[in-house]
Amino acid sequence: IENINANVAEKTARQIFAKIPGVFVYDMDGTGNQINISTRGLDPHRGWEFNQRVNGVIVNSDIYGYPASHYSLPMESVQRIELVRGTASLQYGAQFGGMVNIVTKRGDTTRPISFETINSVGSYGLVSSYNAIGGKIGKWEYYAYYSTRKSDGYRKNSRSNYDGQDFMIKYNANESLVFKAELARSNYNYQIPGPLTDSMFNADPRQATRSRNYFSPEIYIPSFSAEWQLTPQTRVSWVTSAVLGVRNSVQFDKPANIVDIIDPTTLTYANRQVDIDHFNSYNSELRLLHEYSLGKIKSQVAAGLQVMDNDLHRQQLGKGSTGSDYDLSITGDFGRDLHFKTQNIAAFVENKFDLTSKFSINAGVRFESGESKMSGTISYLEATQIPNTIKHQFPLFGLNMNYKLNETQNLYAGFSQAYRPVIFKDIIPANTYEQTNKNLKDAYGYNLEVGYKGSTEHFHWDVTVFRLQYNNRLGSLSIVDNGTFYLYRTNIGDAVTQGVEAFGEYSMPVTEAVRLNFFTSTAYFDARYENAQVKFGNINQSVTGNRLEAVPTWISRNGATLKGSKWSISTLVSYTAESFADALNTVQPSANGSVGLVPSYTLLDVNATFHFMKNTSLRLNVNNITDKKYFTKRPTFYPGPGVWSSDGRSITATVGMKF
Repeated sequence: IENINANVAEKTARQIFAKIPGVFVYDMDGTGNQINISTRGLDPHRGWEFNQRVNGVIVNSDIYGYPASHYSLPMESVQRIELVRGTASLQYGAQFGGMVNIVTKRGDTTRPISFETINSVGSYGLVSSYNAIGGKIGKWEYYAYYSTRKSDGYRKNSRSNYDGQDFMIKYNANESLVFKAELARSNYNYQIPGPLTDSMFNADPRQATRSRNYFSPEIYIPSFSAEWQLTPQTRVSWVTSAVLGVRNSVQFDKPANIVDIIDPTTLTYANRQVDIDHFNSYNSELRLLHEYSLGKIKSQVAAGLQVMDNDLHRQQLGKGSTGSDYDLSITGDFGRDLHFKTQNIAAFVENKFDLTSKFSINAGVRFESGESKMSGTISYLEATQIPNTIKHQFPLFGLNMNYKLNETQNLYAGFSQAYRPVIFKDIIPANTYEQTNKNLKDAYGYNLEVGYKGSTEHFHWDVTVFRLQYNNRLGSLSIVDNGTFYLYRTNIGDAVTQGVEAFGEYSMPVTEAVRLNFFTSTAYFDARYENAQVKFGNINQSVTGNRLEAVPTWISRNGATLKGSKWSISTLVSYTAESFADALNTVQPSANGSVGLVPSYTLLDVNATFHFMKNTSLRLNVNNITDKKYFTKRPTFYPGPGVWSSDGRSITATVGMKF
């Protein structure tokens, strides 16, 4: 991350992930608060189709109940981001998207204390500051940071106020045994400006429909780990961690075309809705990595055991205040007060066989066993309708092969099964006119890919053809019970995404001290429903062959960088094709903006970095130079159905210093 020209203060994901083909970026949650991404036609909401980790520690709020990550770390703290897919991702979890691991910075181990400060100012009132210390004293290493960020936001009523901290201490007992303890925290309060209708967006994308809505997650990530090099060929690691905290929201939660105004009769606003999720997720993971030989065949095996114990306490539909500030107080009880408790154990093993100097096979398997139990109260349901137990018991297999054509070029192919359990929100009826299938099926499927990558003196490339099969996709059907229509939430069918992901980069010298490189990172997606139907009015209509929601056909990012010894300037052109907001592929926008076509958009960014002396850098970012008015998705739930404007033109200046 330090070596790329990107707007790290605001976590501009299209710049950070520019060289990973096909990353879809969903902008909706305030300047720099969180990154919402997906790949291969998956759902981008808080990256919940990924197994998300920081330094190997799981940060998904609840893998089985609410797999989104509400933890938000400052991008200034990040050294690199790893994306692992295919067979290798089975080591880490069953997710369709694979594993995203964020590796953070560590202190300078050549001295007892080092200090780094990174400070940014920018458009729309942006002010951020990141300050970190670290070093090594004898056998002890440490690193700590404190980060703050404030912004008024691009839209009216979209202020954000963030702070985050992390403290890590490591003890090197000897050359083969290391212990590490870490505590990370993130907290932000985002004023939600509300959804827009299409006509509102076209008139003024910066306007707001809400002034009394807020969202605020506060998350703690404690962890303890040990690494033991048993022999030169064998290493054991053990990580125990937790995700603890809350996800708070207080909102006048209505469609964009319903105005939030003072009632002339009561002379007050309407009561808002208060929702609070309490996360209590615990994870312990033991891993073994061993190198061995079978005759002339060299092999490496990775094996392990993972135990998870989670209790998601969900309190929703609280009758909040009629005020305008951030206030979580309620009158009476919560309309939904539920626990979703999960206990799960997973075993995994993966073995790489180097059959020849050119050909290797990697085989993996993961087996999970456990169950989730829901209990509690829902005001509009009988007590007997609420308890629900969902068992998780499944094996997953993966296999990939790699063939080395020569020293710089490889052919590869892989197949890996994937699984997504039914989550908390899938099994809770929204109201008395909705019913939920008590026997919902978990989503399952696979990733299949074939690729060719390589490099020459000036050019390197990686091209992948893939197929992602996603069975048992969830949706809604119409049913009639005793003459009454109900919305029935159940598995509606399957989905498949096929496509090509291509990356190429060409680099050449301009002078002895200056280089110029060009790159393209382009993906084509054909994402469609199979054997599927959904509710349309009071009937069920087939959507087989229709395109999946929020999956553009093309995502292409193309850039150029001119780099000298002390400076670099980059341009990035990002194109995202149109997409649909619903399974029916509705083109004409609805009155409240919840469905309709999401238009294509092209964005132009220019970023530059200058280095002064040995310890000072200046970074300038101009995002969306043409001030393109665009939005990326029409959400179906949080933060509310409708149009959510993405940021227009902005300028950010960042000064970094190391001592």
